[in-house]
Amino acid sequence: MSIAVVNSFTVTEFVNDKAKFDSFVKEWFAMIDENGDGKLSCDEIRGRFGMLLPFGSETPPQMEEEILKRFDEDGNGALDPTEFKSLMTEIMHAVARGIGGSPIIVALGKNSLLLKAVQHELATPPSS
Repeated sequence: MSIAVVNSFTVTEFVNDKAKFDSFVKEWFAMIDENGDGKLSCDEIRGRFGMLLPFGSETPPQMEEEILKRFDEDGNGALDPTEFKSLMTEIMHAVARGIGGSPIIVALGKNSLLLKAVQHELATPPSS
């Protein structure tokens, strides 16, 4: 676990960097897709999704069903990579809104969404 100072800019800039964010989403999709079939079932989401949450928290009961109801656009009972990216984008924008513009100090779980955003910010040269 690490500690960082973040604000909404940290998060939104990560999401707005299409190449970096797409790479992150693809990497995590592959990690969650345990059977490698190119879609995330309820069981796969239940088993691995909590690692992605900003503070590495556990998923509440029935969260998987709610995720599928909201993001499974083709209604096949699983998330494909495009649907998963929509989910990740919405989560990150919600986190940014929750943090707001003022800096806050947070504890970051290993490989959490916020940790990836902080790593992105640290690797990005400041604009002049």
